[in-house]
This record gives sequence, C-alpha cells and structure tokens, in this order.
Amino acid sequence: MANEMFLKYGCNPNQKPSRIYMESGELPITVLNGKPGYINLLDAFNGWQLVRELKQATGMCAATSFKHVSPAGAAVGAPLSDTLKQIYFVDDLGELSPLASAYARARGADRMSSYGDFIALSDVCDVPTAKMIQREVSDGIIAPGYEPEALEILKSKRKGTYNIIQIDESYEPAPIERKQVFGVTFEQGRNDLKIDNALLEHVVTDNQNIPDDKKRDLLISLITLKYTQSNSVCYVKDGQAIGIGAGQQSRIHCTRLAGNKADNWWLRQSPQVLGLQFVDGIRRADRDNAIDVYISDEYMDVLADGAWEQIFKVKPAVFTKEEKQAWLAKNTDVCLGSDAFFPFGDNIERAKKSGVAYIAQPGGSIRDDNVIETCNKYGIAMAFTGIRLFHH
Repeated sequence: MANEMFLKYGCNPNQKPSRIYMESGELPITVLNGKPGYINLLDAFNGWQLVRELKQATGMCAATSFKHVSPAGAAVGAPLSDTLKQIYFVDDLGELSPLASAYARARGADRMSSYGDFIALSDVCDVPTAKMIQREVSDGIIAPGYEPEALEILKSKRKGTYNIIQIDESYEPAPIERKQVFGVTFEQGRNDLKIDNALLEHVVTDNQNIPDDKKRDLLISLITLKYTQSNSVCYVKDGQAIGIGAGQQSRIHCTRLAGNKADNWWLRQSPQVLGLQFVDGIRRADRDNAIDVYISDEYMDVLADGAWEQIFKVKPAVFTKEEKQAWLAKNTDVCLGSDAFFPFGDNIERAKKSGVAYIAQPGGSIRDDNVIETCNKYGIAMAFTGIRLFHH
C-alpha cells in the first residue's frame, strides 16, 4: 500500500491533475487489477461503507450496485425464489452462495440503472459471485478479499482491464472529514451513526406492530439512504431495495420515482413478463430494455411500427392497464425509509400504491399529524427515528 494514487483525471477529462491521498498513514486499498478513476473510487468507498453497515446491522452478507455516487440497488444474502432467479437472469447458474444471492438482488432490482455499475461486497468474493459478475456490464468491484479462482475470473473481464480493489476491512477513517468546494474547505464530523433497531422503537401510528423481518428491511432502507444523494427515499422488500429515488428537489418526487421503480420490479414478476419469448442471441441489456418498454405504455408504439419482431419470437399481447393494476395490488408488506421527514400525507398516499405497510422516517414536520393520520387510514405502521440521513 502507499499513501497516494495518481488518477488519469477527475470527474471529467479536463479536470487534471487528479489523485487520492492520505495526509497520514497509507491508503486502505490495494488495486489488484485495472486503473480505477475518480468516480469509480467515490462509488467504491461509499459502496463499501454501505455493505459493511448492512452486514453489521443484519448479520448477513451484503452487496450493492453503485452508479454515480448513489446505490442503484442494495441487498443482503437471502435465498432467491425461482421467480427472482428468472427475472434476475441467474436461473442458469445453479446453486448460488449467499453472497451471489445478495449481488443478484442488488443488481436485479433496477437492472437499467445498474448497467455499468461499481460493485461493493461485504465479504470475500467467491466463485459463484465472480461468475455472475463476469457476464454483467460493470466498471469494477471492491471487496475485503477474493478467492484465487474468483480473482482470475474477474481479471478476465473487459479484456483484462476490469477494476478490482481490495480494501482493508479493519480500516477506520478519522472522526473528522473535509472536502473543498470552490476553494473553501468544509469540515464536519463523520456520519458514524449506528443504525439499529433502537431507531425503530418510537412507533407513532395506531398500528404498533413491526415484525422482526420488517425491522430488518427498514434498517436496510435507512442504511441505503445513508449513502444515497439527498433527497432520497428507499422501498425495501424481503431483504433488498426494490426502488431508490435520489437527488430530487422535493420529497414527493423521490417517493414517486422510487415507487415507480418498485412497481417495475414487481411487474417484472408478472405472468405476462415471465412468459415473454425473446429472439435467440439477444443481448442482456437489450432484453432489459425490452422488458421495461413492454411494461410501459410505449409498447403500443413498438407494436405499431413492427419493431417487436426484432425482439420477440412471438408477438406479446398488450399488458393492459387493468392487468397491471390487478398485479400491482398483490405487492404487499413493503417497507419504506426516507432520509428526512415527509412534509405532506401525499407521500404516504403514493407509497401505499406500491404496497408499503411499514415506514421509518425522522419525523419533525409541522404536518406530522396529517402524515400519521394518512398512515392510520391505511393501517400502516410508522416509526419516527428522530435522525436525518442527508448525504451530499
């Protein structure tokens, strides 16, 4: 290890010179392959913190798929159902390790956003996980270690240029962090807040019951939000984020964006989508795009111009609005976290449409009563954490 690493350029090619360095001590990473760039490393360090905290909070291995300094997906290593294996395109890989299952979930929740991701794993990368990563379009990976065979598999990606970073899992940063904006140095205490079940004890709704598995999912949402560009909202179900809305200027737009992603995740599991027959040799990214178009209203245009023949073996029937609504109504027991308080009950109304039944948010709005009342109308259990999770 060394105390500095020179980079090709910063965020953009014109931003030179560029480097990362430690004012004291050595860098906590070793580059095993490739030449990671400025944004790669931002994603790597944020992603590593996220999966490390997920493992600490849940006791389960974890993975995240990062893009542009926000997670596209995050998950713990819960087993996958046959349906999830099919929609995540891993049903041909045989038995999956818990770590491979975690990455399949993190990658599969929003495959379009995960395209070209930077991966973070909480545990040593094993062979099943490496084989899964090998066939995905990805910029790089950070993990505390790699099995020898897994490392060789990953080194073969991108004609041998795939970015592989090993991090010292014992590394702890200084309690004070700094960054510069317009030549001015900003300084603050590092956000080392521990997110655990204690944050979920103040339940403010008529429904006071939050089962243990839902507490786990709420913790996943809050930890994911801690490393997501604000404003942000995160929907979670069965151990994985299914919809993340980040970087919006209003809370309701985050809730809608994340809710739409959660809806797409659920619609991908519908019989209509599972029954699609693609032409032989279609690329994975094209298949992902085709499914999203089929789910959307744009499919009518595809039918009209005859482009479906380039994608499907058999012309799929239109997925009607009524069929979509009927399928979406089956998605229940979804958990939702928000990095700041909900200012209006309209966020709850939108969340309910995506099956949300449990919420964790800081509270503190002058309209908390309206938000609580809206939750009570639907029997939603909501905890006030008292903690904001802005990340900029």
